[in-house]
Amino acid sequence: MGKPIRKVINDDEYLNGEFISKVQKRGAEVIEYRGGSSVFSAANAIKDHLHDWYFGTQEGVIVSKAIVSDGSYGVPKGLVFSFPVRCKPHFNIEIVKDLEISGFSQEKINATTQELEEEKADAFGKEIDAPKQEESKP
Repeated sequence: MGKPIRKVINDDEYLNGEFISKVQKRGAEVIEYRGGSSVFSAANAIKDHLHDWYFGTQEGVIVSKAIVSDGSYGVPKGLVFSFPVRCKPHFNIEIVKDLEISGFSQEKINATTQELEEEKADAFGKEIDAPKQEESKP
């Protein structure tokens, strides 16, 4: 089974800096390495996602999935967010709630939450806040 990364790599400076940067740029690295599209990498990720979702994850395995928040980890209810989850067969997903979250990680969660809420407001705010027009009566 996997272990928390901070227990395997005991280097906060690397994990909080260069490692995050590498993860954020992994799509570009795939394109550069392959000399073209990262579509096969994306397709493989979709395949793995659907496999876990339908068949379930192995006992003790935790994966990340973007699902609707139930308020866990300080993420507002109803916001779609990537959470650590365990999957049981036939589309049953449960958020893993007993993980220890460092202050640094919580700051990143909070920053991402803020960005997602702003994007949601941009996408839906005008439609939701716009006054409804009355229908003209014949």
